Amino acid sequence: MSAVSVPPPKRLQKPLVVPHRHMFGPGPSNVPPRILEAGANPVIGHMHPEIFEIMNDIKSGIQYLFQTQNNMTLAVSGTGHTAMECAIFNTVEPGDSVLTAVNGIWGERAAEMAERIGARVNSIVTPPGGYFTNAEIEQALLKYRPALFFLAHGESSTGVLHPLDGIGQLCHKYNCLFLVDSVASLGGAPLYMDKQGIDILYTGSQKVLNAPPGTAPISFSERACQKIFNRKSKPVSFFLDLSWLANYWGCDGKASRTYHHTGPVTAFYSLRESLAVLVEEGLENSWDRHQKVAEYFHRGLESMGLKLFVKDIKARLPTVTTIVAPRGYNWKDITSYIMKTHNLEISGGLGPSVGLVLRVGLMGRNSSKHSADMVLAALKDALQHCHKSKV
Repeated sequence: MSAVSVPPPKRLQKPLVVPHRHMFGPGPSNVPPRILEAGANPVIGHMHPEIFEIMNDIKSGIQYLFQTQNNMTLAVSGTGHTAMECAIFNTVEPGDSVLTAVNGIWGERAAEMAERIGARVNSIVTPPGGYFTNAEIEQALLKYRPALFFLAHGESSTGVLHPLDGIGQLCHKYNCLFLVDSVASLGGAPLYMDKQGIDILYTGSQKVLNAPPGTAPISFSERACQKIFNRKSKPVSFFLDLSWLANYWGCDGKASRTYHHTGPVTAFYSLRESLAVLVEEGLENSWDRHQKVAEYFHRGLESMGLKLFVKDIKARLPTVTTIVAPRGYNWKDITSYIMKTHNLEISGGLGPSVGLVLRVGLMGRNSSKHSADMVLAALKDALQHCHKSKV
């Protein structure tokens, strides 16, 4: 009698089939052949000297992307959520006061993460599509005296690009660390970590960088490191403990690196190549291209009679556009029709914007007039063929 009681699954006896699709949702974005090919290089050991050189390349690329001189700069093995937890878990101890700015889902997520580890969390809240003035932020800093203030630069659930100038200085005035989520904005909109006084900044690999999901660049200022490395208790996560990650990434000044976890070496190859692509184009050129394509796309939407969700033109995120859900239509019908008919992904809202918006992401290589025209044509077709109720 066979010792194997579970038979081989028939579904795994068929070849893998993955369709090509136009990824014009809020992420992930399409991965260019050059970056895919980089990820197909041979696997070598995660502690081999060649991998350490690739990691050093990545660190330099992140410093350029973030516009920072921070030595404590690395890529977490995981998605943007992993970087968010790395930032919060390392800086926040039980009983610490944390302030989150909520104008979409990411402020809500940050608040929940901090609550789970015993922080005293307070939030300032504005309706989806809005943002906070510096005066409102200072009032909250004065009231709650937080150790950490979280803000999403690019709020992908609502399409808001939040102003950053002056906020870092306000945080430092009240002895508070400034944590910024730039997953949806970095590389597509101007951001200067050092000049803007940001203490912790993170992003993801799968948006403007056009790498596969699975690595998350992050950087910590000296002020942040002073708090982190003078904790009274160890961080709740061993995997995300910065003292271990700093050594693995060669950020702690020690002569040798110690095994912490098996780094995703092929993901490192892809991330390194995506940063090289950005370096070749130049940050300012990338910012300018994303802004011009966004404006072109917005004009096309308005010419079709569609309305943009974010009213303030200067606060519109150039990488992820939110469109007011067309009246009389079920947004799911629109996104499903476009996927089926045009092999093209756009999405509905997320968190507080569910049912309110359609979201279109034009990021990295997808930020082009050609891509914008594809989406406009698909939307026009969908509005003509999807059922519209009488309103």
